[in-house]
Amino acid sequence: MRGFDRLEHNWLSGHRGVDLASRPGEQIRAAGPGQVVYSGLVVDNNVVSIEHSTGIRTTYMPVDPSVSIGDWVNTGDVIGTIEEGHCLLGTCLHWGAKRGDRYYDPLSLLDAVEIRLYPVTK
Repeated sequence: MRGFDRLEHNWLSGHRGVDLASRPGEQIRAAGPGQVVYSGLVVDNNVVSIEHSTGIRTTYMPVDPSVSIGDWVNTGDVIGTIEEGHCLLGTCLHWGAKRGDRYYDPLSLLDAVEIRLYPVTK
């Protein structure tokens, strides 16, 4: 996995999302409800972008899309399958998030998970 690089200026080079390990053909699901605003090729990669009611736009690549521009999706709906091509080693999903001109670490948008540690008994 490759993490998010917070950039001082949007025009600087950097990593504007996270790379998540995956397998070719793995189903990719929408992070939240919204409308598909892009579904197609950008340079060498297929991309799906979803505009959410919060104003956040999430982007997924390289994804062979199963949705079209204008489609409404719900949390967990399949939006396509992962293709090879983004990561140098192995296959990964590049997942990005932005509102307006500001990029966010998409992992920071996930709900917190409660972790409970129990004592080890012998």
